[in-house]
Amino acid sequence: MTTEQMTTEQAAAEQTAAEQTAAEQTAAEQTAAEQTATDQTAAEQTASEQTAAKNSARRTSAGQKAATGTRSAGSDFAELNRRINTAGLLRRRPAYYALRLSLVTVALLGGWYTFFLIGASWWTLAVAVFLAVVFAQVALVAHDLAHRQVFRTNKHSSRAGLIAGNLAIGMSYGYWMDKHTKHHANPNHDDLDPDVGPGVLVWSPEAAGAAARKGGIASWMAKYQAYLFFPLLTLLGLSLKRDSVRALRAGTATSASTGTVKRRGLEAALLGAHFIAYAAALLIVLTPLQALAFFVVHQALFGLYLGMTFAPNHKGMPHPDGTEDFFRKQVLTSRNVRGGRFVDAALGGLNYQIEHHLFPAMPTPNLRKAQPVVQRYCAEIGVPYEMTSLADSYRQALRHLHEVGADLR
Repeated sequence: MTTEQMTTEQAAAEQTAAEQTAAEQTAAEQTAAEQTATDQTAAEQTASEQTAAKNSARRTSAGQKAATGTRSAGSDFAELNRRINTAGLLRRRPAYYALRLSLVTVALLGGWYTFFLIGASWWTLAVAVFLAVVFAQVALVAHDLAHRQVFRTNKHSSRAGLIAGNLAIGMSYGYWMDKHTKHHANPNHDDLDPDVGPGVLVWSPEAAGAAARKGGIASWMAKYQAYLFFPLLTLLGLSLKRDSVRALRAGTATSASTGTVKRRGLEAALLGAHFIAYAAALLIVLTPLQALAFFVVHQALFGLYLGMTFAPNHKGMPHPDGTEDFFRKQVLTSRNVRGGRFVDAALGGLNYQIEHHLFPAMPTPNLRKAQPVVQRYCAEIGVPYEMTSLADSYRQALRHLHEVGADLR
C-alpha cells in the first residue's frame, strides 16, 4: 500500500469519526430538548391539576356552606328571589289571564243560560253541579286578583275582584282579602292565622282543650272532627256568605281586625244584588221543591269543592312559634300537591302552595316552572320541602284532626 493510499484512508476514517461524533451530539441535544419539553409539559400539567384542585376545594366549601344554611351575603330568601327574577318568573302573563277570565266568564254565563233554557225541570240539578264547579273557579280567579297576579294596579284588581266575588258568587271581596292577607303573613300560626283560629274545627291541642272545657256540641265535634271534616265542607259556601254579611254590617273584615272594609256601601250593594238575583232566578223558574233541591246541591258542592281546594295546602303541617324567618315560615308550613295539568286547573295552581306563599304575586302558570327551582334551593340549604299526592294530603289533614281530638275521646 502506497503512502498516498494510507493518507486517503486515514482522512476518510477521521471524517467518519467526526460525522459519528456530530450525530451523537445531535442525538444528545435532541434527547435533552425532548426531556426539557417533557419536564415543561409535566410542570404545566401539575400546575393545571393544582389549579383544578383549588377550584374544586372552593366549590366544595361553597357547597358545604349552602348545606349548612350559611351564606356569605344576603338572606336565604334574597338569593332565591334573585334566581326567580333571573328566570323571569315574576313577569305578568296577560294572555293567560285574558284566556282564563274569558273561559270562566263564558262558563258562568253559559251555566245560567242553560238553567233558564231548561226551565222547571229536575235536570236543572245537573246545572247546579256545573255551576258549583264554575263558582269555585270564579273564587280562584278572585284569589289571583286579590294577589294582584292579573293586573298591576290595585284599582283594576279591586274592581274585577268585586265583580267576581260580590256580584258573581256572593262573597265579600274586601272581607276575604283581609282575612287571606293575615293568613299569608302568618300561615298556621295559632293566634295570628284566622284559618286555624277557634271555630267549628280545632287544629291544635290548646284549641281542643278549650272545646273540651266548653262541653256540649263543641266538645263532641272536636272529638269526631276527622269524620265530620268533609260533611262540614258542604257548608263552607254558606259560611263565607254569612261571614261576608257580618263583616259588612260590622264594618270590619274579621272579628280581630282593627281596620274597616273599604267601599262598604258598594260591597253591600253588589252582594245584595247577587242574593236578590239568585233567589229570584230559583223561585221564578223552578217549583219550590226544585228550587230548594237546586240550592242545596249547588251550595253544598260549591263549598265542598272550594274546601277541598284549600285543605291540602297547610292542614296537618307544623304550626310556627313566630321565631322563624320569612323563608322558613312559608316553606315549613306549606305543602305541595303533585299532579299534571288537570290538577293545576282543578286547584287553580294552589297545589304549588310553597311557591305561592313565597311569591304571592307570581302568576299562576309560572308556579309550575318555579317549583323545581325552589325545591332544588331548599335542598341546597337544608330546608325540608313537603310534596305529596292529593289523596295523601287529605289523609295527612284528617290524621292531624284525629290526633288533635284524641284526648277528648
